Amino acid sequence: MAVKDFFTEAQQQEISQSIERAELNTSGEIRVHLEDKCKTEPVKRAVEVFEKLAMHQTEQRNGVLFYLAVKDKKFAVIGDQGINDLVNEHFWDDVKTEMLNHFQRSKFSEGLCKGIEMAGEKLKIHFPYQSDDVNELSNDISFGE
Repeated sequence: MAVKDFFTEAQQQEISQSIERAELNTSGEIRVHLEDKCKTEPVKRAVEVFEKLAMHQTEQRNGVLFYLAVKDKKFAVIGDQGINDLVNEHFWDDVKTEMLNHFQRSKFSEGLCKGIEMAGEKLKIHFPYQSDDVNELSNDISFGE
């Protein structure tokens, strides 16, 4: 199965809509990236993807990336410097734990949507929506190898 087929079309739309809902209340930016395999530590690979997707170039450095290597069953959640400076040190671990609870029951889209919701709530607190806010990054899932 190709990585693009990991989620059904309906699930992909649900995930994109989750991102859209989360971003309605914040100037923060959320992306989801899927790959088949992760040849290194998932956080290290997520940092590479973060830069490749130009997520570090948002105005307030408040991007969040959900990275999943579906065949290797690895994932990472990382935030840019702006959000990392403001959340407690365990926040991303809490998001990952919540997601993992769903993943262990093969509820991958639900777990991802829950993680996106949690990130959106935190972004809303620290980076509230501004009337002149521009959606700087796509809400669609991106795919790697």
